[in-house]
Amino acid sequence: MNQQLSMFGVALLILILITSVILGLAAGPTNPLTWLLLAFLVAIPFIHKKMSARRYIEWHDNYSVGIKSIDQQHKKLINLINQLQTAVDYSTGEEFEREALDALVDYTRTHFSYEESLMQEYGYPGYEPHSAEHQKMIKEVEDILAEYDKDHEQAILRALNFLKEWLIDHINGTDKQYSSFLIEKGAE
Repeated sequence: MNQQLSMFGVALLILILITSVILGLAAGPTNPLTWLLLAFLVAIPFIHKKMSARRYIEWHDNYSVGIKSIDQQHKKLINLINQLQTAVDYSTGEEFEREALDALVDYTRTHFSYEESLMQEYGYPGYEPHSAEHQKMIKEVEDILAEYDKDHEQAILRALNFLKEWLIDHINGTDKQYSSFLIEKGAE
């Protein structure tokens, strides 16, 4: 609903600008306000694209933990979060949102399992707290999913915000802590 109101507002703004530009040109093409409104009208798609892009996560090289398999999994998690964002942005319906969310949660569990198996294989001393952090995150997402049936719009937005922040903070925080240890032990 929020997204629909936002799109309605943009459409209304465009309509008002088009009407103002037409009236301004009809009154006389020398008015600088008319040309300013026309320039703003032309800029709206670029401004909208820039604002919309902020809702999506983009992979940056500084997110790399230096272990190719983990980086690939992190990229896939970012892609799945962005797919969920797209499902929400384009009001694809609860079924598609739920499928995107379920795929994201399933792959997150797969990723955590893989990460933890590497830590155990190489004897990472911080395995227990890292695993506990994973479990805490899964619990938070499960709590959000429990809210989904009551108020899916708020729950899905809360899930998106939580997952975006958590993933980037986790990669740049505790994942980078274990990566140097695993790389020293020979993990690739």
